[in-house]
Amino acid sequence: MINILVVEDDHHIRLLLTKFLINNNFHVIEAKNGKEALTVFEHEHIDLMITDILMPIVDGHRLSHRVRQFNKTIPILMLTALDTYDEKEKGFTSGIDDYMTKPVDFNEMLLRIKALLRRYNITKEKEIRFDHSVLNEDKQSCMINGKSIELTPKAFQLLYKLLSYPNKIFTREQLMNDIWGYDSHSYERTVDTHIKKLREQIPMIDFEIITVRGLGYKAVIK
Repeated sequence: MINILVVEDDHHIRLLLTKFLINNNFHVIEAKNGKEALTVFEHEHIDLMITDILMPIVDGHRLSHRVRQFNKTIPILMLTALDTYDEKEKGFTSGIDDYMTKPVDFNEMLLRIKALLRRYNITKEKEIRFDHSVLNEDKQSCMINGKSIELTPKAFQLLYKLLSYPNKIFTREQLMNDIWGYDSHSYERTVDTHIKKLREQIPMIDFEIITVRGLGYKAVIK
């Protein structure tokens, strides 16, 4: 199921958006402002973000700009009551893909969401696709040049996590917590071992796993 992050400080509007999206078979994660949304990105895979502009702490423009720094591919739909050219220009400059004014026509919003997901090749099968590589989260499958690569569940989750956030640096601790769990007794060197095996097993034609000295790892798309 596709994960949509709804960032809206108005409780009533956020509730309406969430109910509508759930009724249309999306999984929804909520945040009241940009700061909460950035925390969500640290722990969840998000396929599409819907954000308001005027919010406390971190507004929609700053949020979109920050998200674009670590994720170039996530679709961003901005909702706002400010329908001026300057606001639209500011929104698109910050990295959004589409723009809707309030009050929102929910049926139109659904069409725009589906168009954005098609544009970014995101499907309900939860696939990450490149020219020669396909990872399917639901099936836990990895195909390179049409050939299936057998990965352990943890190795697949690690690879999928890195590729879901191109160019984002993850510390070993973050990867341990996200994949092995906070209560895991595994050591951070477990991450290094799995990264080494991934490099040995997978022909990295479309991407590369980079070691960031003193920090951790990131995936870079070629």
